[in-house]
Amino acid sequence: MSELVTGEAVALELRPARLPSRALAVLLDLVVAVAVYVAVTIAIVVSTASLDEAAQTALSIATFVLVLVGGPIAVETLSHGRSLGKVACGLRVVRDDGGPIRFRHALVRGLIGVIEILMAFGVVACIASFVSARGRRLGDVFAGTLVVRERIPVARTGFVPPPPPWLAGRFSGLDLSAVPDGLWLAVRQYLTRMQQLDPQVGWSMAERLASDLAGRTGVPVPQGVPPAAYLAAVVHERQSREARRAFGSGPGSSTPSAAGAPPAAEAGPAAHAASVTETPSAAGATSAVYGPPVVPPGAAAVESSGGARPEESHEVPAGDRPGTGFVPPA
Repeated sequence: MSELVTGEAVALELRPARLPSRALAVLLDLVVAVAVYVAVTIAIVVSTASLDEAAQTALSIATFVLVLVGGPIAVETLSHGRSLGKVACGLRVVRDDGGPIRFRHALVRGLIGVIEILMAFGVVACIASFVSARGRRLGDVFAGTLVVRERIPVARTGFVPPPPPWLAGRFSGLDLSAVPDGLWLAVRQYLTRMQQLDPQVGWSMAERLASDLAGRTGVPVPQGVPPAAYLAAVVHERQSREARRAFGSGPGSSTPSAAGAPPAAEAGPAAHAASVTETPSAAGATSAVYGPPVVPPGAAAVESSGGARPEESHEVPAGDRPGTGFVPPA
């Protein structure tokens, strides 16, 4: 990956194209350009057979310049850096700041490419690409451009564990507008990789991120809630708000309830008791995710990963928890 910084100070992660793929793209472009050049030359020779030798030489030079030099420049300008060979190889020419190229970038690349690719048979371009850290030839250096890969194999995105069911809807009243994108990214990266961290290190990171997040929202972390579970619940709340905003749901529905079932606050004590009774079995899958095997001194006891018993699955009494709107099916 290559980190580029745009004019708005936004860091972009782009994957520069390597020499083999670039050489293949250039070879395809040259094959097409030479084929067009031969066809145009034959047509001009046939149509100008009556002209003298000087005129035919001038037309040949003009054809060479227009087809082998002007053609690639025009194609890269109109396609914003995607010639036929680059499309076939999944490449694109972009500016140093990640933006699309313009005519002046394509012009500089094309003129210098005549020297380092056509006249030098690609030797100069290969040497420059080997020396450059981002695989740029001389035309890219002088034009301020970079050839990047557009088709990148899709990597497996990290799985963000869902929050425990007994925390669903608990943070629906938080003001998340002051939380910066960098903090959201750090929290998400921690949640996707916390199973790979040492328990002590992961617990410390979770406490620090939870403290930063609580400082941005203005509401402290609730007592008895593990920091990792708090982070997952707040991230889930943010994703729920974005989903409601994207799909046009009303702002009043903070936590969707089961289909056809009323919220716990309206269903009466029996339904609320049923939801609390079913919580340990549903939380068994996520209790091991947020409970580290070793609990630091002074921290609240967290469930171990070795199978939680229903009566010990969480510490918050049922009477102290607000209604989450979750009602299990009958």
